Amino acid sequence: MAFTKDDIDALDEAIASGELTVKIDGREVTYRSLNDLLKAKRHILRTIARQNGVRISAFSGVTTNIDRGIR
Repeated sequence: MAFTKDDIDALDEAIASGELTVKIDGREVTYRSLNDLLKAKRHILRTIARQNGVRISAFSGVTTNIDRGIR
């Protein structure tokens, strides 16, 4: 199954409204948490990017914090 922009839009609506249930193409999926919704959106965005030939870095979305002890 190929993902579409409509899938992303449905997830965005759910995220914005705080709903955990998303309806896409007559199917209804209820996520356990907002974090699960965000993971699903990230997965779909990565899949669409790969379908379009965009290479995704394994470290995209990774942030680091360095505490050098200086105050």
